[in-house]
Amino acid sequence: MTNLLNTLIILAMGALVLIILAGFWSMFKGGGNLSQKLMRARVIIQFFAIILLLILAWMSTSGG
Repeated sequence: MTNLLNTLIILAMGALVLIILAGFWSMFKGGGNLSQKLMRARVIIQFFAIILLLILAWMSTSGG
């Protein structure tokens, strides 16, 4: 189970990096609406990444 969580965390963090870079690129090009959508997506994916990290921390402390 921890291997699955580790993989999901790595995927979530990779997606975060890509979304942040795409959002900055869009912002500097002047695409305000797309930049706003990308930053909203970043917040949602960041929420799930934090939840996954908390689950992994809980599992490691509880011996699961």
